[in-house]
Amino acid sequence: MIKNKQSLKKPFYLIVLIILLALLLCSVVLAVAIGSTDISASDIYQVILFKLLKIGDAQKFGSGVISDIIWFVRLPRIVLAIAVGMGLSVCGVVMQAIVKNPLADPYILGISSGASLGATLAVMLGIGAIFGSNFIGVTAFFGAFFVSLGVVMLANINGRASSMKLLLAGMAFSAVCSAFSNFIVYFAKDKDGIQTITYWLMGSLAGASWDSIVVILPFILLGTLFFWTQNRTLNLMLLGDETSITLGTNLHRWRQVYLLISSAMIGFIVYASGMIGFVGLVIPHTIRMLFGTDHKKLIPLTALVGAIFLIWADVLCRVVIEGTELPIGILTSMIGAPCFIYLMVKKRYGFGGGD
Repeated sequence: MIKNKQSLKKPFYLIVLIILLALLLCSVVLAVAIGSTDISASDIYQVILFKLLKIGDAQKFGSGVISDIIWFVRLPRIVLAIAVGMGLSVCGVVMQAIVKNPLADPYILGISSGASLGATLAVMLGIGAIFGSNFIGVTAFFGAFFVSLGVVMLANINGRASSMKLLLAGMAFSAVCSAFSNFIVYFAKDKDGIQTITYWLMGSLAGASWDSIVVILPFILLGTLFFWTQNRTLNLMLLGDETSITLGTNLHRWRQVYLLISSAMIGFIVYASGMIGFVGLVIPHTIRMLFGTDHKKLIPLTALVGAIFLIWADVLCRVVIEGTELPIGILTSMIGAPCFIYLMVKKRYGFGGGD
């Protein structure tokens, strides 16, 4: 009977996976076509084909207004949306497993506050200016990553790090970083700087470029693939340390490795898009309610849904208010918070290990 149930679930999971892949490809084409300038699917296909493989009419698809809009403006945004949505969602799944809490998201361990402090130092005090025009994002990346290292070190004081100690260490670092950020903003009295940092913290994909994408996208894909291969250990984290030790796995080292890799992924995302909330919370929560807590299924499904969600969130940001662009962090919060409340009220589920 159990084998029959498992055999029924597997084809359904594969069908959903194929449907999501098809939706992702369709979303890319449709999202590139939508905007102030109407572009046909044929033009999109021809431009991409020429740019990647040099197949087609060079005069028509190699340059010109339509070609530039597709290749240098819209497509980089869509690809960055895929990377950011995928990275936030997968890191949300991993963070929730690390702290054994379905309400956790990629920023709960102080990573967002570290990035915010880095960005504040860059804008208000000019720290990191040697990194050039992207110095705000680079400094925010270092802020996020060093805070994650600090969380690991603090959680290991007086004994090995546990999920609860990591959570408490993250809350402590979050409070400290927020306090320093507010202190700097209060005494700087720079209105332009405050406006810049506020807009950056709202999140945006407007700065997407192929130069940054060729670094960020492979890193996010490799990180997602790595966590997919770690599905057994992530499942054990839901059962707790005592159970995992009896099964021959010590979670202490893996918990720190996963935290550092997740923090690096979030650092790259923050560098490219600023702060975008609720994606790493709502998407994993929704998929877990529908498909269960097995990370072998959870990670690829969450990655695809997160990518699709952020593509259309970015499209809405571009078209919802004529003549201007809404920061994507505002939109994801406006959509994510009510959806999350609805999901919490509508249905409850176990988070593994009999919880």
